[in-house]
Amino acid sequence: MSQVKVGISDLNVVRAPDTLVTYALGSCVGICLYDANTKIAGLSHIMLPSSKEMTNMKTEIYKYADTAIVALLQKMQSMGARQIYLKAKIAGGAQMFNGNSNSSLSRIGQRNVAAVKAELARLRIPIIAEDTGKNYGRTLYLDASDGSMRIKSVNRGEWVW
Repeated sequence: MSQVKVGISDLNVVRAPDTLVTYALGSCVGICLYDANTKIAGLSHIMLPSSKEMTNMKTEIYKYADTAIVALLQKMQSMGARQIYLKAKIAGGAQMFNGNSNSSLSRIGQRNVAAVKAELARLRIPIIAEDTGKNYGRTLYLDASDGSMRIKSVNRGEWVW
């Protein structure tokens, strides 16, 4: 069993019994996809909602909700996962910046969550668990053995979805 790290604007896929982990989920969103039949798990850590802001397609594809989720799906399918069996769990999207609640920067977490939900809905992948919003960062673990999503947060503890 190994633990595979997923950085910011990154993604990865593993099989059971491995675990995926991503750190520093503030306004970013972690998207967990899991196929229980094949025990294939995928995790993406997105920073921004839309690739319309993209300047370099090859190096920034994992940064945006609309392009990273499709790339994650394709990588999982290449390992044998089937889209029809995928379930999603998401975490992050916090409001990490104080200030005017109408500013684009202060709402980036909300915008990221909305973009992730829209893309998953477009792909017909149901979200079965969600830990989003609030004002604190998270570390996310995705266990490929059972698809559980474990969240750790400084001063908030740990919980499992």
